[in-house]
Amino acid sequence: MKLRFDTDTFREILDSLLRNKSRSFLTGFGVFWGVFMLMLLSGGGRGFKQMLNNEFEGFAQNTCILFANQTSKPYKGFKEGRFWEMTYDDVDRLKNLMPELETVSPTVALWGKTVVRGDVVSSRAVVKGTRADYALIETPKLKYGRYINDTDNAQERKVCVIGKRVYNELFPEGGDPCGQRIRIDGAYYSVIGVNWNEGGININGNAADMVIIPINQARKAYNLGNAIQLLCFTAKEGFVMSDLTPRAREIICRAHYVDPTDEQALFLLNTQLIFGIVDNLFKGVNFIIWLIGLGTLLAGVVGVSNIMMVSVRERTTEIGIRRAIGATPRQILGQIISESIVLTLVAGMSGIVFSVLILYGVELGTMEDGILEAPFQVPFWTAMLAASLLAVLGVVAGLMPALRAMRIKPVDAMRDE
Repeated sequence: MKLRFDTDTFREILDSLLRNKSRSFLTGFGVFWGVFMLMLLSGGGRGFKQMLNNEFEGFAQNTCILFANQTSKPYKGFKEGRFWEMTYDDVDRLKNLMPELETVSPTVALWGKTVVRGDVVSSRAVVKGTRADYALIETPKLKYGRYINDTDNAQERKVCVIGKRVYNELFPEGGDPCGQRIRIDGAYYSVIGVNWNEGGININGNAADMVIIPINQARKAYNLGNAIQLLCFTAKEGFVMSDLTPRAREIICRAHYVDPTDEQALFLLNTQLIFGIVDNLFKGVNFIIWLIGLGTLLAGVVGVSNIMMVSVRERTTEIGIRRAIGATPRQILGQIISESIVLTLVAGMSGIVFSVLILYGVELGTMEDGILEAPFQVPFWTAMLAASLLAVLGVVAGLMPALRAMRIKPVDAMRDE
């Protein structure tokens, strides 16, 4: 069957819809609401997922973080409740015994430090000692300068990378602070970079509060000896972190006479599991969004079909007269289905446009410093898929009423009159 949308046909469709404005409005509202909900939930879910990804921005998804805690089990003559520390030697242990690991990086941190530049003070800073390879675990977003490198660490240079909050407090005038000197606990450090990262995952404190210095310099300046607080490592491509963590736990625990089965003594955070949970969560959310949206849309299409059936019943005489003056059953069929398609498309496209406007308003509300934080919008191909689905549903909604109209005979229509 071919539907012909010439000028006369389109005028007839509009006349029919305008003659029944209230019915057409109520019929189209169901489709409008279904498409509106589907697009709004789809765009909103996409935006919230991007906002969550922004929180994880710069953090390696295959990372494991270890830190020592009080033991809860006795082991090889040591009583439970013993405090212990990981050491710098554990870095080499993991590298030598686990070739599956790509990066093994230790960190130390000291909280509540006051940073001074001239007469300007920034309090509540966190001095964090790292190595150059830590950038592969928590990638910095450098606005100025560079990150700590291997030479800085080997030569124990007094250099630092400051976070966003520390920079704003120490340098209210703005500009590139690289080369400027700041004072921490009586020692002066030269600023070599500004980390603008504000991700939601932070190790040893918020990235905006950090003053990052070479770990060897931190160990020397604060008499930390060989102890480290955190040990972070990533797996090479093709390896699953969950398969590697039991071996890493056993290597570290046995070296420090800690029971490998004592999960309290060595806390282990596998970020790969966290990212997997988040991905599965949004897959479920997307499924529910499409289920709710399509259910609402189908309910609207059923409403269109029912109203079109009523319309055909009320137009029995009109259809009979058209049949009497030469209209073929195919033309009657095309007329009804065309009305159903136009009504469904107009209502559906209105829903798409309205949802896009609402989402655009949400986007404007999430902008910070003129930068779009998350795209609360409907992807183009999703809108095209919805439009194509509307056309198909329009045909389905008008098919039964059209078949009924096609079976009307002129004699029966006159008798009904």
